[in-house]
Amino acid sequence: MRIAFGSDERTALTDAVRADLEARGYEVVPVGPLAESEVEHAKQWAEVGLEVGRLVADGATETGVLFCWTGTGASIAANKVRGVRAALCTDAATAAGARKWNDANILVMGLRLTSREVAGEMLDAWFATPADPAEAGNIARLEGEPG
Repeated sequence: MRIAFGSDERTALTDAVRADLEARGYEVVPVGPLAESEVEHAKQWAEVGLEVGRLVADGATETGVLFCWTGTGASIAANKVRGVRAALCTDAATAAGARKWNDANILVMGLRLTSREVAGEMLDAWFATPADPAEAGNIARLEGEPG
């Protein structure tokens, strides 16, 4: 599985989550300062969120993991991309609920308060929880109103 992986800064948490994803056998597609490029390094949270959203919505990756200081800005940016359901999560139960009831396709975490342990628990829940087919009608409504 390919995972879009973005943040507006590289931290011990982003390094730990990337190592966790790779240990699970996933291919990480880095965006922003997590990538090895000067152009990518200059990207701010809005650009990173939009790019991760586009990678997921276009099918270049199956899901995304996204960070910013609070997680709020990156999730707002990603959710501007049609077809994205980015969920800012703070614990495993929230991550599982986002997958189950919302078929969320991007897991967003805040750099400020998320510990490595809680991030690992969220990843466990994210990858173990399928979408509930009974929610398909609600999820279809999330596409929004026509322009």
